[in-house]
Amino acid sequence: MLDDSNNSTCKVTDAICLPDSGFPRIVIVGGGFAGVALVEGLKNKDVQVVLIDRHNFHQFQPLFYQVATSGLEPDSIVFPFRKQFKGYKNVSFRLAEVKEIQNSINTVITDKGKLTYDYLVLATGTKTNFFGMEEVERNSLGMKDIRDSLNIRHMMLQNLEQAAITCDDEERDALTNFVIVGGGPAGVEMAGALAEFCKYILPKDYPEYPSSIMNIYLVEAMDEVLSAMSDKAASKTLTYLENLNVKVMLKESVSNYDGRVVKTKSGKTLLAKNLIWTAGVIGDFPKGFDETSIVKGNRLKTDHHLKVDGMDNVFAIGDIAGVITDETPKGYPQVAQTAIQQGRHLAKVLLNTMLSKPSKPFTYKDKGSLATVGKRKAVADLGKFHFGGYAAWLLWSVVHLVSISGFRNKLLVGFNWAISYFTYEKSNRVIIRSFKRTKKVDAQYTSTQE
Repeated sequence: MLDDSNNSTCKVTDAICLPDSGFPRIVIVGGGFAGVALVEGLKNKDVQVVLIDRHNFHQFQPLFYQVATSGLEPDSIVFPFRKQFKGYKNVSFRLAEVKEIQNSINTVITDKGKLTYDYLVLATGTKTNFFGMEEVERNSLGMKDIRDSLNIRHMMLQNLEQAAITCDDEERDALTNFVIVGGGPAGVEMAGALAEFCKYILPKDYPEYPSSIMNIYLVEAMDEVLSAMSDKAASKTLTYLENLNVKVMLKESVSNYDGRVVKTKSGKTLLAKNLIWTAGVIGDFPKGFDETSIVKGNRLKTDHHLKVDGMDNVFAIGDIAGVITDETPKGYPQVAQTAIQQGRHLAKVLLNTMLSKPSKPFTYKDKGSLATVGKRKAVADLGKFHFGGYAAWLLWSVVHLVSISGFRNKLLVGFNWAISYFTYEKSNRVIIRSFKRTKKVDAQYTSTQE
């Protein structure tokens, strides 16, 4: 095994301290669905597993929109890594942000120090892609992190409160209009949740103005929503959204947004102080990779065994992995199913590699797609079966509830859903901290306490 310093007084510039181990060291960067699945596959095996993440918790991304719309509290859909891996004798977690990979010397450089590896796995996922539109990025919010969800919640509630204060009709319209860019699952689910908030919560909380004052626009560049799903699912989803009074704008894309006025490429303008961007993602990984290893979408090109092109002991899984073949010219879909399957598969590949055994190539098994549009309405594509309505929503609910980490979290989410099912109540409408746009070095926005 590669050796690191065991000095108990490590400084930031020192090697990151790790337990002594005589086994090969596998460093995993990123604790999303792929990273966690890989850790699970390697637990208590004859390897030393080190998970590095900038957060100390796993996030259940499919329910970010419910946190954003006050349906759930953030601690319901996050789970601490140390608690999740309790009892895994060969697994260590280190809270750090990876800055660079130096593969020539098998070293990972982080903001807390450095460490060496025998095998490295990138499972860093993606970040929001604003397609180079700096002003849009500066004035809108993505939804790729639990803090993004909280920012959206606080922005929404603060703007609704300000709308109740102002006597300026145009300003009130801007504060209560919401524009969601991107008609994929995240955008559709966000639009549905906001529409239900408008229909059931707004009249009770803000009787001073009618719910019709809150307009929700869903802007999609393609000619249908949920373009990755079946035509039947797309058609049903459009009907559900329109029945919820969501104004769907197809074959339309945003060209600029200054924080108040949304401009589209066709020349239309929308007045809104709330813009949520779900229109695209781009791979997010540290420095240290040659351009020949990077494919469209800023993903790392891998072979059938998920090994990064041109490297012997570096692998990529999940959204960051680009398995480009004749059968998959665009790579596999960037969804949780793919990430989990790749994490489980790579665990077998790594163990076989250490034993000099051959491994089967990775093959993706599509278990179907689900998307919900508010309560009791969803769409499902399961092989040859395409259906929507209550049955699809019930299936969506069961699948997501089972997938959440931790019994407590399953209980909290289930309890909240049960209350909401009968009452449409969203009890988490509190402004804990003031939301203020602050430009960060990593181009992300955060809420600040004032």
